Amino acid sequence: MSINAKLGDILRAVTRTGADFADMYFEIAASHSYAFEDGSFEEISSSSSEGVGARILLGEATSLAYAPGVALETGASCLHEAAEHSGLSLPCRRMPAIRVMEREPPFPTPEYAFFYDLDKRIKASSMWIRQVSMNLDTAFKSFSVFNSDGSIAGDRRLYTIFSVEVVVEKNGILQTGYESEAFSVDSGEFFRTVSPFKVAQRALSRALLMLDAPQCPAGAMTVLLSGEAGGTMIHEACGHGFEADIIQKDYSVYRDKIGKQAASSLITLVDDGSIPGYLGSGSFDDEGTPCKRNVLIEKGVVRSYISDIASSRRGALPLTGNGRRSSYRSVPQPRMTNTYIEPGDSSPVEMLHSMNRGLLVKKMGGGEVDPTSGDFVFHVTEGYLVEGGRVLHPVRGAVLTGNGPDVLMNIEAVGNDLHFLPGMCGKSGQSVPVTDGQPSLLVGNLTVGGANTCDDAIFE
Repeated sequence: MSINAKLGDILRAVTRTGADFADMYFEIAASHSYAFEDGSFEEISSSSSEGVGARILLGEATSLAYAPGVALETGASCLHEAAEHSGLSLPCRRMPAIRVMEREPPFPTPEYAFFYDLDKRIKASSMWIRQVSMNLDTAFKSFSVFNSDGSIAGDRRLYTIFSVEVVVEKNGILQTGYESEAFSVDSGEFFRTVSPFKVAQRALSRALLMLDAPQCPAGAMTVLLSGEAGGTMIHEACGHGFEADIIQKDYSVYRDKIGKQAASSLITLVDDGSIPGYLGSGSFDDEGTPCKRNVLIEKGVVRSYISDIASSRRGALPLTGNGRRSSYRSVPQPRMTNTYIEPGDSSPVEMLHSMNRGLLVKKMGGGEVDPTSGDFVFHVTEGYLVEGGRVLHPVRGAVLTGNGPDVLMNIEAVGNDLHFLPGMCGKSGQSVPVTDGQPSLLVGNLTVGGANTCDDAIFE
């Protein structure tokens, strides 16, 4: 009997004992990480792992058991352990200690000597620089997943992420600029298309720009979210609300909204894990479901949620290819992949010219979001005051406060541009790579926090 047949046989045995579903997930992974600060490496680390996680669904409960190694014997042992946790008894059946996955060749170490030269070149660019920090992370994950429904799937993913943070100081004022690039490729291919120096230059330019900028005024105003600002707001304030487990726990404002208007008719929101080269992409999700394009909002109307196997079975939802886990030690969850708003028909220049008074946001920073309500607070790391359709000057200290669903309802125009930014998304102690995207968005009456009350004098 083949390995696949043996695995299929033992998984079906679990369902015959009363389980609703069972699967085994075998994974081989490796990574290299470099952290450089103040002219030297703070950390250089490499890791590799092999392991298997066996999961059983029974009613509302999920049982997971995991162990290092990718042998058939190890997988069977984990499945027996998960069955015991579920109150089930599997017949003892000895499995051979043969590998389910082939060994991977050594994961190549990326070139990192350029950090020293890059540090010197950037510091020579400005007398105001106080600190330069750089990070390079490269990783791969290869997996095979088998489930009790008879499906078998697998995938191999690569990630390379490079980021630069520059701190500048002038007259006691500190400003920080941050920039990153990331693609689902190995480091060699990554650096054939990405210039580390240009990434660092963009970070420095943003920090210097904010040094001499006055404080942003406060008040309700029209805000133009540039496509370059990235889709952070859409991801955090809206996207998580479409994850089926959050929907089913009644933590989402989008619960029971299928077929109902929840955004401006200008908005079509998509999650697509099949886009080649993006961090959230793959052929299959971590449960073996094919990754695909899912329309969450179509012209303002909610069309679907994103699901994994557990939430799909619990709520009779279609599988969307969004079952993701950070490793074999973790339970899959419904997670976003590459989430974005489709471009519209408006020119960003025309959108700017239509503004009387307001704020142009070119880059978003961190913030806080309440996924239950969609309420958010986001920091603006690059913003400009606008008056009479033209940019006046940069401002610092701007904070956007509002509600994600309300923002989507108050969209006045959607740009014909579309920009994507990579990142890592955390949920329930797990972190997975994602990509967020948006075109330019013109939002009416958004609350901007800053130094003053928004009145005529501020714009003079």
